[in-house]
Amino acid sequence: MLPILLSSFFVLVALRPMGGVYAQTTEYSLTFNEASTVVNVNLQTRELRVVQSSGQVVQQIRLSANLDPAAVFTETAAGFTLTNAATDGTVLELAREVDTNAYSQFAVIRNEVPSSVINVDCVNLLATNWYGGPQQKHQYWPVQKLRFNRYSMLSKEANNSAVGDRYWLNAFGSFLYVDPWTPLFVDQNYGQPGFMCFETRAALPYDTHGTSYDVRYTIGVAADARAAHMGAIERILGKPTGHPAESMVMEPIWSTWARYKRDIDDAVVRQFAGEIVSNGFRGQYELDDDWEWCYGALTFNQTKFPNIRNTITAIRQLGFARTTLWIHPFINKGCEPWYSDARRRGYLVADHTGNTDTEWWNSVRGQAAYVDFSKAEVREWFSARLQAILDESGIDSFKFDAGESSWTPPDPLLNGPANRRPSQIVGDYLRTVARFGDLVEVRSALGTQDLPVFVRMIDKDSNWGWNNGLPTLITTLLQLNMVGYPLVLPDMVGGNGYDDSPPSKEMFIRWLQANVFMPSIQYSFVPWDFDAETVQIALAMTELHRRMAPAIMERFALAVSDGLPVNPPLWWVDPSDQTAQQIYDQYLLGDDIIAAPVIVENARARDIYLPRGSWTDGNSGELHTGPKWLRNYPVPLAMVPYFTRKM
Repeated sequence: MLPILLSSFFVLVALRPMGGVYAQTTEYSLTFNEASTVVNVNLQTRELRVVQSSGQVVQQIRLSANLDPAAVFTETAAGFTLTNAATDGTVLELAREVDTNAYSQFAVIRNEVPSSVINVDCVNLLATNWYGGPQQKHQYWPVQKLRFNRYSMLSKEANNSAVGDRYWLNAFGSFLYVDPWTPLFVDQNYGQPGFMCFETRAALPYDTHGTSYDVRYTIGVAADARAAHMGAIERILGKPTGHPAESMVMEPIWSTWARYKRDIDDAVVRQFAGEIVSNGFRGQYELDDDWEWCYGALTFNQTKFPNIRNTITAIRQLGFARTTLWIHPFINKGCEPWYSDARRRGYLVADHTGNTDTEWWNSVRGQAAYVDFSKAEVREWFSARLQAILDESGIDSFKFDAGESSWTPPDPLLNGPANRRPSQIVGDYLRTVARFGDLVEVRSALGTQDLPVFVRMIDKDSNWGWNNGLPTLITTLLQLNMVGYPLVLPDMVGGNGYDDSPPSKEMFIRWLQANVFMPSIQYSFVPWDFDAETVQIALAMTELHRRMAPAIMERFALAVSDGLPVNPPLWWVDPSDQTAQQIYDQYLLGDDIIAAPVIVENARARDIYLPRGSWTDGNSGELHTGPKWLRNYPVPLAMVPYFTRKM
């Protein structure tokens, strides 16, 4: 192993502390045996600089202001430490983790930071394109356009941040990954435009009761963004251990939610199923909100559903082979005897005073509780209740809603290491419910890339804009794939129609077309509520998606075996293509199919970019050689542009 190299700018050393020497240089370098990556830390400027073999600076980080220019240097087996011996006593460590010709990785570590100390490391966005980060309501792409102000980076309800993984990849071929237990707040383009600052501090919503906290983030470097991302998949993020059932890909899911909201009962459910079949469709039937006696009962309301098994049997006889049911992790106050029983047994998340009160969208403030999945006996209890539903009803599996850590009471007391609060609850919930087969869907995630289930986009709004509207259907797909969740379930066609604003005919059709090359189609608003033309277009688009199912399933298999994204961004086929790096309204299915839907109201043409390669127009059969723009490409309402790579 090569030693740590020191720069040649020396000063005299007056004292030698135990275990190290006072800084003799202004700069230290972390070197690698195989990789040509160079990592420098300059104590005077507090700059951590990472340089690729090409000479390109791929990371430039201004380290926290508490780094002492006279910090004590100590060489370690994997790198070195710099100790603020004369100030706050904190230790900054750089440690090599992976050293190969094609890929290098190292960690930046501060362990046992006193709770009174705040660290702020600011990442220069380097005027390049970045990908990943948390799911957002305004899901801009690339993500360097986003703005955050001391934003707690975890799975939470605010801003649609249900998927809160701390992973950012840049177009130069380098990523940053912050450990999920680091108490992280992010400032991006707020106080310092062009920077993303990692602020770590012992403050809510993280644990505030310990005497110290740990900070760790990892930097990976490869020749380009694709190679760097695959290094992150292999070494950090992981890959799914399986994938959803082919039936969820081949045929649509039909949910009661957007069309009926909570106004469902036996008659409505049967009528909806009959309408679907009579209009020439089939698929999976999903019974959504307000089927329980009360929220948390996990028992059917027999006024609405006098005999749920008969209801499910009737749906099956109409041709729906699969039925799923909406589930949440809450119990509302007044839902008796279930609430009192769970409270008495200690099965609800409590804060440090024993208070279990919280809220969610189906309660008022302080009138609900979150089931405490951090306890093994609670996980078993909840699972048994779910199994009883399946046994009683004949339903096949579940749609699991919520799960974000922000639904717990503030400052929760969970059954696990204190430094994992509050995020531990997310994984504990998801790993409990993921056991219910290959029809499962969830909406929250944090460090759960290994789960073999669909991750559903959080509810979309029925509009044409960036405020959680149609453009974000594509950008959220890309964001989820590029933080390691390739098994993405798009939200319902046309959005959810909140605030009495259902989709127009045009929005419904364009939304469906944008969805065709994604893993699954979810309907709730229905084409026959518009006109016969909409029905015919929907049937054609559903059939086109069905024809794509083999390619989707092939990519699912590669996601499991190799960790490949199912729907990567356009630059995936040529990471050096700076035009492709900025495309937000096209996406890939695998490496060989480009989808270029229309997402602008009243548009009947659009510009389409084709990256390097030979591409066949899926509608006309015309062959194109990229990279090139197809300007003003005609797109009538009944058409979705797509292209397949000619091998």
